[in-house]
Amino acid sequence: MPMYEYACGKCETTFEALVFDGEAVECPECQNTELERLLSVPARPRSEGPALPLTWNPKAPPCGPGCCRL
Repeated sequence: MPMYEYACGKCETTFEALVFDGEAVECPECQNTELERLLSVPARPRSEGPALPLTWNPKAPPCGPGCCRL
């Protein structure tokens, strides 16, 4: 049951809908069923604190096969 974004060609409304298998989707404004499914981009997770530190110690052992620290 994925969440999809849709655009209505009749009234130009955009909306999200939770769609179950085989379920018909209609515009919440004009009840049009001829909709365009849009490409949804996932939201970036919010963080409360600072970002993780990106430190690199060149004297540390390599992290595994194919590691770029060799």
